[in-house]
Amino acid sequence: MTVFILGAGVMQMPAIAAAHELGWRVVAADGNPAAPGVADCDAFHHVDLKDHSGLLEVAKGVQARGGLDAVFTAGTDFSAVVAWLAHQLGLPGHSPEAAKAASDKLVMRSRFARAGLPSPRFAEFSAPMAPSASLPEGLELPLVVKPADNMGARGCRLATSLPELRQAIEVALPLSRSGRVIVEEYIEGPEFSIDALVYDGEFRIRGFADRHIHFAPYFVELGHTMPSTIAPAIREEVLRVFVAGARALGLSHGAAKGDMKWCPSRGGPFIGEIAARLSGGYMSGWTWPYASGHDLTRDALLLAAGLRPPADFVDRGGSSAERAFMSIPGRVVGISGLRAAKIYPGIKELFVRVRPGDEVVFPSNNVEKCGNLISQADSVEEAKASAEAVIRGIVVRLEAPNPATDAFLAGSLPTGAWPPPAFELPPDLASLIENLPDYLPAFVQPGMESQILAVASLSQAASFHGRDWAGRSLAESAELACSLAGATLVIAAHAKGLAPSATDRALAGPFWKALVRGGASAGLYVLDAEGAGSRTA
Repeated sequence: MTVFILGAGVMQMPAIAAAHELGWRVVAADGNPAAPGVADCDAFHHVDLKDHSGLLEVAKGVQARGGLDAVFTAGTDFSAVVAWLAHQLGLPGHSPEAAKAASDKLVMRSRFARAGLPSPRFAEFSAPMAPSASLPEGLELPLVVKPADNMGARGCRLATSLPELRQAIEVALPLSRSGRVIVEEYIEGPEFSIDALVYDGEFRIRGFADRHIHFAPYFVELGHTMPSTIAPAIREEVLRVFVAGARALGLSHGAAKGDMKWCPSRGGPFIGEIAARLSGGYMSGWTWPYASGHDLTRDALLLAAGLRPPADFVDRGGSSAERAFMSIPGRVVGISGLRAAKIYPGIKELFVRVRPGDEVVFPSNNVEKCGNLISQADSVEEAKASAEAVIRGIVVRLEAPNPATDAFLAGSLPTGAWPPPAFELPPDLASLIENLPDYLPAFVQPGMESQILAVASLSQAASFHGRDWAGRSLAESAELACSLAGATLVIAAHAKGLAPSATDRALAGPFWKALVRGGASAGLYVLDAEGAGSRTA
């Protein structure tokens, strides 16, 4: 058996491995000749996945030379190409029309509307919104703007005013391959990811996870947890609407994935999106297999080859959590905490997406994060605890000084500002930190003055229980940044009733302000700029 896999990136590596475990030959194509899965393929072709004719030429060549049994992808937005290739080659798969409907958000919404399914009302834009234009008929703010045919939350954002709506449309248009944007009503409520296999007119649900979305007005997924902790009755309602939506699209033979929402104020489940493929985001290839003990990708490959996957299996009933780590803007010097992450109990996988020298930004979509990790445990609570404990220990260290980092830290923080501050402080603590001088007199142990950088501790930090993006407290972030920089937290001299010498002083304002703005990474950046310790992560 031979399978042609579109993509040889991280998200396609489980498919490459599963195909080899089945004893199949793997031929892959990718626009990146250095994709991480290339070395594991039996044959590789450097072809842009948007080049349909080039892909068909490769597939026909494989078919002519020794036979081709399946076309496959996972975690890409090229499922419509897979269906088209399979149709051209006489191989099993979703119909090209159905797969196209499942990859074009405007066509998708139209199908759901015709079927009377709960789906946001929408409008289409193929050009910027005129300054004098009003809201599309039937729509009210807030509204969500998305490219009609992209993935990973690229170009997606919430607009709460007409100026924001115009700006969001202008940003999203060039990110659509067809030059079209969908504007749809915003549906509040928890989100879920679903994986399923479709064959013989039946849907086999193979994954149902809670999604964790952050950083409004953008939609950045900082992780998911498997299985969902939603009530069983709600789960069944969400699944019922998902299956109805997939059928409305015409999905009949292959994988299907859904992003669904639960909105009690609007009557329950709503369809976010449905795609004609397995999910990305480390779900189908990692968290579901770790939680269930079953290889979903293997089953999907069998289905792509026209073979029947097992209808039943023994689910181990475990749990798995995926969590992402991120950075404020700047240039990466190193990443602390990776060695500890690899050996932490319950951590199964660690994926690092950036390396020293890379430029990083605060994420506004799902491709701008710095890395991800996967945990496995017997319970949801254990899986979440281990994943989140490791995330708290990972810090992206940035080159200091750096204009992008300086600009981020200098940014004002009005209510609703984006990017948001790492910590939302109460007014009294915010005022205290805002008015701290650059340095405070401090008592440093005699003989140590020239060997350490002293940082003024803040007693109020210990009583503040807010958490940053990584789940750290303010005090924990301060201690972590100082530890990595080789600095020491000291009590200001006036707090001890001491009369310090003129040379005894501790860094105060710049450190604490940076910590509030950007967490441990920002505090470490300020200390590195001060010249504390080694810059090796």
